[in-house]
Amino acid sequence: MFADREDAGRRLADLLDDRETEADLVLGIPRGGLPVAREVADRLRAPLDVVVASKVGAPGNPELAVGAVAGDGSAWWNEDLVSYLSVDDNYLEREREREAEAAREKVSMYRGGDPLPDVEGKRVVVVDDGVATGATARACLRQVVAGGATHVVLAVPVGPPSTVVELESECDDVVTIDSPEAFGAVGAFYRDFTQVTDEEAAAYLD
Repeated sequence: MFADREDAGRRLADLLDDRETEADLVLGIPRGGLPVAREVADRLRAPLDVVVASKVGAPGNPELAVGAVAGDGSAWWNEDLVSYLSVDDNYLEREREREAEAAREKVSMYRGGDPLPDVEGKRVVVVDDGVATGATARACLRQVVAGGATHVVLAVPVGPPSTVVELESECDDVVTIDSPEAFGAVGAFYRDFTQVTDEEAAAYLD
């Protein structure tokens, strides 16, 4: 159990430090990932920036994510769910373009109008406050890999074992403090999991 996101970040930073993880850049996934990532970046003495992905909802059920798309258009689809719901390619392509634009707008907001951070040739640690299905993390990791990063690590305080194993195929390493079989929601592992606003998240970049 973590007290809050800052506590989770410090403990995650301890683990990364113990593993002698080196980073040229730490990327937090807004919004909840930024408080965690700030602690990690400070410990690894690396600049902090953002990587953003937007979830794609199922037709007629926007709360049910069938995938996620990053700002550069990198996408991950839950193929089993897409097949089960018979979601057609036209819908996925239309939503990919729409959500990629939404992700770019959020990046612009966080970075004051600047484009996505340059990751080419860099060792990058991507940080979130936890993963459940891992949809957003997958899309973010695909963007970082496509951007030419030489070594990519996903660092999260908590996530279910099955998701952690699946995410290992998206990057060079996945570092997690806790990976319990009995997993309901990320917030269940925090005493304080108050929602982070965009303004609060952006302040961690200062």
